[in-house]
Amino acid sequence: MSGVALRDVEDGDLDALFHQMRDPQSVQMAAFTSRDPDDRQAFDAHMSKLRASPDVILRAVTRDGHLVGSIGSFVIEGDTEVTYWIDRAAWGQGVASQALAQLLELVPVRPLYARAASDNLGSLRVLRKAGFTITGTEISYALARNAEIEESILRLG
Repeated sequence: MSGVALRDVEDGDLDALFHQMRDPQSVQMAAFTSRDPDDRQAFDAHMSKLRASPDVILRAVTRDGHLVGSIGSFVIEGDTEVTYWIDRAAWGQGVASQALAQLLELVPVRPLYARAASDNLGSLRVLRKAGFTITGTEISYALARNAEIEESILRLG
């Protein structure tokens, strides 16, 4: 497997990350996305907020030195959750699994949580491979699908 690594997100990454997070197939799969994936101003404001927050760890995911996504953790209602977005061109190649394993070394907090659309089998597989277990589901509104869908809640530790 090629060399997957994490590094700080740099200003020069933002165009590529914005492009990745606008991919219609990726947006549909993720389901829980920004209100308008094409709104660059909202994307830039959100990334600026994430990069400045002491409660957020945000890393660029690279493979062989090339940016292929982002991964991070954040605190919501006292719980630390992980999230990631991998460029669709790199799906199914172990990138998300390797990036998540590296993030878990950076984030010592346990328990750690994650959420994914229940029909996002690839993401659920990555999370379960990393040791997360599904602890429940809930029906949540998914902006990308303009519908309420089932979301799986996962826990590690």
